[in-house]
Amino acid sequence: MARRSSARRHSTPSHKEGRKPHRNKNSKHHPPSESAEIVELNARQQVSTAYSPHHDQDPFKPKTKAQRQYVNAIRNYGLTFGLGPAGTGKSYCAGALAAEAMQSGKIERIIITRPAVEAGENLGFLPGDLDEKFSAYIDAFREILCERLGAGTVKYLIRHGRIVAAPLAYMRGRTFNADTFVILDEAQNTSPSQMKMFLTRIGEDCKVVINGDIHQSDLNGPNGLADAVKRLDNLDNVFIHTFERSDIVRSGLVRSVLDRYEEERGAF
Repeated sequence: MARRSSARRHSTPSHKEGRKPHRNKNSKHHPPSESAEIVELNARQQVSTAYSPHHDQDPFKPKTKAQRQYVNAIRNYGLTFGLGPAGTGKSYCAGALAAEAMQSGKIERIIITRPAVEAGENLGFLPGDLDEKFSAYIDAFREILCERLGAGTVKYLIRHGRIVAAPLAYMRGRTFNADTFVILDEAQNTSPSQMKMFLTRIGEDCKVVINGDIHQSDLNGPNGLADAVKRLDNLDNVFIHTFERSDIVRSGLVRSVLDRYEEERGAF
């Protein structure tokens, strides 16, 4: 649903056919205004599409065996935990499946949330109002959804409240109703009480995915992801999937970097 520019070019006075309008040789030539240049650029299709995310219309296909197991778990269980290091595709799989469910009409709303804590920073560290602050935290999911649904569709769904992104603290008091796909990302940065609050929001026939790396928590105390995994293991309609470093698809360099960090941690 990409918008087309509705700006009109300024019309010039009509002249007789075949005659050019008189121009005063002594007058200075003024370049077009900046706004006119912008309208002209935006009117060119190749410029507008250059900044649009690629819209992948092919059905989503997992890249690895681990991703395939994770995707099957999300499709078949009400609550799925995705554990493991960065680069394994946890977030991408969840976002792509949410987009797929929205496109097929299986769900009516996507809710994306995460604790507003990362690497010792919080929302107060970022400029702008709350929406602008938090948008930096969910840009990765926005890109995934734009890739799967198209940027125009995503803007429309956000504007009409069918894609909602909010800090975890704003989930208090909500109920995740049926026909809703909820993603809690970076869950290793939740406290046990925050995780309990989130889990008790889950309603009937709601799809919930919780992603994180237990070993990469930015909290000083216990994290809610590890606590929840211990408590909910072997519970009906709950699946816990663990990715290994060998499942990293981002790059071989990421695997090597994590191996070195694990070696250093083991040395102490």
